[in-house]
Amino acid sequence: MAEPRGKRQKTCLPICSLHQPAPGSRVKLNYPPRVEEAVCGLINLFQQLAYRLQALAQIFEQDDIALPRVAGYFRKTAEEEGKNAESLIDYQKERGGYYCAKDIQKPRTESVQNIRQALELTLRQWKTVATFLEELCALSKSCMDPHTASFVKKRLLVPKIRQIKVAGDLITNANRLGCTDEGQGSFGEYLIDRLQEELDGPLA
Repeated sequence: MAEPRGKRQKTCLPICSLHQPAPGSRVKLNYPPRVEEAVCGLINLFQQLAYRLQALAQIFEQDDIALPRVAGYFRKTAEEEGKNAESLIDYQKERGGYYCAKDIQKPRTESVQNIRQALELTLRQWKTVATFLEELCALSKSCMDPHTASFVKKRLLVPKIRQIKVAGDLITNANRLGCTDEGQGSFGEYLIDRLQEELDGPLA
């Protein structure tokens, strides 16, 4: 039975407002419509995040900045967010849901000029995503869908918490090395690019 439209739980999740059921006779496999819409919205969020992280990587590949390991860190995180989006698309199909493809907005990274700004922007976004994932787990449980709650926690939320810790550690070290959010480049940024082991470590 479809979930009553007039009795929806309030949520801050990026619900796909234009979500439409899959055409044809696709089996839903006890997939609550509210959860399906939330997953669809999160797919788009992960795709936007991947695009933004790619843009951050390009900043540190420029000749006047040239921090290759920092650029590689953001490249890897962008790839990971792209994989997260793909895993949610596959999960949506597996449960009989539908993914609404949308245009990805241009990332707003023009004001980012240094490592600290890039890391702080990334950390804020990851914390927001982690909050959404926790809320999706709660929504899934309230809709009697423990399968989605388990999938989201193991595949997305736990790795995201690890990423948040790594980014936080990098910001702490940047502060210790005298990196600021004013202007471009510093000797501290050079040291981070050359010595920071977290840049090459596993992200999840």
